[in-house]
Amino acid sequence: MITAHGLTKRYGDRTVVQDLDFTVRPGTVTGFLGPNGAGKSTTMRMLLGLDTPTQGRSTVNGRSYATHPAPLTQVGALLEARSVHPGRSAFNHLMALAHTHGIPRRRVEEVIDLAGLTDAAHRRVKGFSLGMGQRLGVASALLGDPATVILDEPVNGLDPEGVLWIRTLLTSLAAEGRTVLVSSHLMSEMALTADHLIVIGRGRLLADTTVAELIRSAGGASVKVVTPQPEELKAHLTAPNVTVTVTPAPVPTPGSHELRIRGVDTAHIGRVAATHAITLHELTPQTVSLEQAFMDLTQESVDHRPHRQHQPTPATGAAA
Repeated sequence: MITAHGLTKRYGDRTVVQDLDFTVRPGTVTGFLGPNGAGKSTTMRMLLGLDTPTQGRSTVNGRSYATHPAPLTQVGALLEARSVHPGRSAFNHLMALAHTHGIPRRRVEEVIDLAGLTDAAHRRVKGFSLGMGQRLGVASALLGDPATVILDEPVNGLDPEGVLWIRTLLTSLAAEGRTVLVSSHLMSEMALTADHLIVIGRGRLLADTTVAELIRSAGGASVKVVTPQPEELKAHLTAPNVTVTVTPAPVPTPGSHELRIRGVDTAHIGRVAATHAITLHELTPQTVSLEQAFMDLTQESVDHRPHRQHQPTPATGAAA
C-alpha cells in the first residue's frame, strides 16, 4: 500500500506539489494522471525517497522508503528507463542490482524472460531501442519480486505487442494482490487497464475515483433513443433524476426524433416503451471516453494551450 499525507514540494517560491493526500491500495491497478507539469514525476520521486518533501510524508507498505532494509524486495520502480550504464549488458545490469540485495541469478533469468529480453540479454544496453530499454526498466522493477510497483510511463516507446504485454502484466500483478501505481498519457490504455484513478493538476489533487465514476461525473452516462413518439416516451420517463433532451433525428429515420436520456439505463427505457407500445428505432447506451472526461477535469490545469490557428487574410488587388 502507498499513502501520501499532505505531500508538498516547493522549489524556492514555486510550488510543484501541494498538500496531496491519497492512498493506493493493493489488488488494483491505480492510474496516476495529470497534464504535463502537473507534478506526477515529482510525487513519484518523493514516494521513492529521491526528493525530500517540503511538507508532509509518504509511506510504502507502512514505512517510508528510506527505512526499508531491502527496498528492492518491497518496491519496484521505473522512473527513467535509460538510466543504465550503456556499456553493460542487460544481464550484467540486472546482476549488479541483484548483488545489492542477495537476489539469486535464477531470478535475474526469470525477469529477463518475463520482459522478453532473452535474445538480447548479453547485448550492450547502448544498442537497445527505446522499447527494449523500457522492457529492461520493467525487469529491473520486478527483480526483487516486490509487493508494490511504481511505473512512470511504462508503455513509452513500446510497439503494439509491447503495449499489450504491459497491459497484461499490470493486470496480473494486481490480481496477485500487489499494489500497482502507473502513470501514462495514453488514456485509452488507462481505460483498459486501471481500476482506480488519481488525477492531479498543478500539484493539487483533482480526483481520487474509479474510471467509471470519473466518466459519469463528466456527464458521460446517457442513452440515445430514436423514436417517432418522443413526447409519449418522455412523459412516461418523468422522474426527479431523469433528464430527456429531444432533437430531430437525422435520416434514415424520417419523422422520428432523437432523445438523449440521463438517469435511467437501456433496460428501463425498453420496458417502459414495451409497456406503452412506443416504437423505438434505436436504443443505445452512450458514454464519453476517459480521454474526454480527463480533459474536462483538467482543462483549468493545463499550462500550455494551442492558440486558434491564424487564418491568413485573402490578398486583395493582387495581379492574376
